[in-house]
Amino acid sequence: MSLTLVFCGTPRFAVPTLDRLIEAGFRVELVVTRPDRPQGRGLELTLSPVKQHALQLGLPTSQPESIKSNPEFRAQLSDLKPDAIVIVGYGRIIPQWMLDLPPLGNINLHASLLPKYRGAAPIQWAIARGEIITGVTTMKIDAGLDTGDILQQQEISIAPDDTAETLGPRLAAAGANLTAETLRGLQDSTIHPRPQDHARATLAPILKKGDGLIDFSRPASEILNRMRGFQPWPGVYATFRGKNLQIRKATLVHHVLPPSELKAEGDRLFVGCGQSTAIEVLELQLEGKKRISAADFIRGYRLRAGEKLNP
Repeated sequence: MSLTLVFCGTPRFAVPTLDRLIEAGFRVELVVTRPDRPQGRGLELTLSPVKQHALQLGLPTSQPESIKSNPEFRAQLSDLKPDAIVIVGYGRIIPQWMLDLPPLGNINLHASLLPKYRGAAPIQWAIARGEIITGVTTMKIDAGLDTGDILQQQEISIAPDDTAETLGPRLAAAGANLTAETLRGLQDSTIHPRPQDHARATLAPILKKGDGLIDFSRPASEILNRMRGFQPWPGVYATFRGKNLQIRKATLVHHVLPPSELKAEGDRLFVGCGQSTAIEVLELQLEGKKRISAADFIRGYRLRAGEKLNP
């Protein structure tokens, strides 16, 4: 017998899982997503990627402003009698009444190998902190932040040139298959939840603009990892002559400069970092200007001897 599901999700990362559940023959009776939000200069209402896809699939949708104390939404879900609620990047705390509703529980797909990288930005922080292995986890949601029992996990390698934008789709595809497998295993009683080792937990908090400000006392490898992880936002940036300077592309070099000091050698631009390391900046973008090469930057701004970023 096919399981009856309610699917809760918002971002593009969640779309492959919704697709996979339909392909696997599960009955998705309702798709719950965040309300449409005004975006852009015209403040036009924008549908979430999950809502757009649900409409294409002809699935009913619900977009409650709140779910904790919402008798209409609670009655709607109760009437559906779902066997499980699947949650992928929905973006809301799940209330206890919702946790208690389906017999198989609320099943969450998380883009890390829990208990590592609990929180809203696991893909970004895994890259930013130099991990070479990450993965996806299915878990039963409880009242904590990504603290529920683990159901299944799958490892995924992080390539040296991966960014959050290239790694995310691979994790989404793997997670979609893992979620379908997990539901079948729960249905057949072949998967048994196991508690997380909370002592090994690390956090991946939601990104803030300030996370992208480069601390040049860090070694170059850490700065480059953060540049890869913080794509497309907030990126990594410094201040140059009182303006925001985004570093768009850079590489590790064997060069010794004081931390944050800029040095031009011909058409090449170097910046000193911590622990006697340095990066070569290849592309950058000054606030209010277009993205340019290091050579164009050197020609346009005539660096002073000893000039530093973040002075």
